[in-house]
Amino acid sequence: MADSITIRRPDDWHVHLRDGDVLKGVLPYTARQFARAIVMPNLSPPISTVAAGAAYRDRIMAALPAGMDFTPLMVAYLTDGIDPEELARGHAQGVFTAAKLYPAHATTGSAHGVTDVAHIRPALERMALIGMPLLVHGEVTDHDVDVFDREAVFIARILAPLVRDLPDLKVVFEHITTEEAVRFVLGCGPNVAATITPQHLHINRNAMLVGGIRPHAYCLPVAKREKHRLALRTAATSGNAKFFLGTDTAPHARHLKEAACGCAGIFNAPYALESYLQVFDEEGAIERFEAFASLNGPAFYGLPVNKATITLERSEVCVPEVLHANDTAIVPFHAGEVLTWRFAG
Repeated sequence: MADSITIRRPDDWHVHLRDGDVLKGVLPYTARQFARAIVMPNLSPPISTVAAGAAYRDRIMAALPAGMDFTPLMVAYLTDGIDPEELARGHAQGVFTAAKLYPAHATTGSAHGVTDVAHIRPALERMALIGMPLLVHGEVTDHDVDVFDREAVFIARILAPLVRDLPDLKVVFEHITTEEAVRFVLGCGPNVAATITPQHLHINRNAMLVGGIRPHAYCLPVAKREKHRLALRTAATSGNAKFFLGTDTAPHARHLKEAACGCAGIFNAPYALESYLQVFDEEGAIERFEAFASLNGPAFYGLPVNKATITLERSEVCVPEVLHANDTAIVPFHAGEVLTWRFAG
C-alpha cells in the first residue's frame, strides 16, 4: 500500500472564482493545488466579450498572492445571437480558451444563457472551424421535466443532435452526473469528453435529502441515485482519456446556502485533490490518478502537460466546519469529515 503519490501538477478544468472580495478569498485554494484552471464566465454581467474576458483575467491575476504560480484560462459566455467573430478574435488573441453553453436559467448566473441552441448555431460552426472547445452545462430547464431527469433529457434532445450535426466541434460535457452521460461520452468520437466533480463521486441524492434538508450538499446538476454515482466512479477511475478532473468548485456564503431559497454550489477547492484521491484509493486505482488529474485534460485541450510535480501523502486530514474568504464564511465540501490523504505540495 503506497504511503505517498507524486504526479505532474494537475489542472482544474472547471472552477468558479467569483469576483471582488470573494475572488481574493477563494483563489488561493485553487492556485495552491492547480497550475491552470478553466474559469467560468457566469458573473454579473457575464463575460461575453474579449474586453470583459481580458479584464476579468487581469482581476484574477491581481488577486493572486505573491509567489503563487497559476494561470487562469478564460471562457466566453454564450448568449443568443453572440457574434462568432468576437469569439474567434478572443480565441486567436489567447483570451478565450473555450466558450460556455448555459441553458437559460439552468443554474447560478445563467439568466443570460441560451434559450435555443439554434440561436448560437453560427457561433458553434465558427468554433468548430477554429478548434475552440464548447463547454456544456447539460440540463434542460423545462418545468415539466423532473430535476433528476434533466441531464438525460438534455442528452437526447440537444447534445446528441448537436454532436451529430457538428462532428468537428470539440465538446466538454461538464460535471456529468448520470449513467446516461457516461454512456453517451463513451459512445462518441474523440471530440467529446467530460469532467467529473469530487462531490458526484462521493455523494448521492440521499446526502441532500435524508435526515433533513442539507443545503451544503446542493449543487446543480444535483446528485442523483446511487447507480449514477457508481457509474461516475467507474468512469473516473477507468483510465479512459475521455474523463478528467473538473471540480466545479462554487463558493457561496454560508447564509446564502442556509436560506429559504438556498444557492446551488459546493465549495470543494480547499481539499479537492485529497477528495478525488480518496475515491481512487477506495477503487483500487491509485495508479490511474495522474491520468485523470494531470494528463487527460491537457491532451483534450491541446495544451502541454505541466512540468512541475505535486505530492500527496497518506495521512488523516480533518476538514474544518467553516472557512473564511475575506470575512465571508463558507462551508467547504467534507466539512467536519476526516479525509485519508494530505496535500503535501
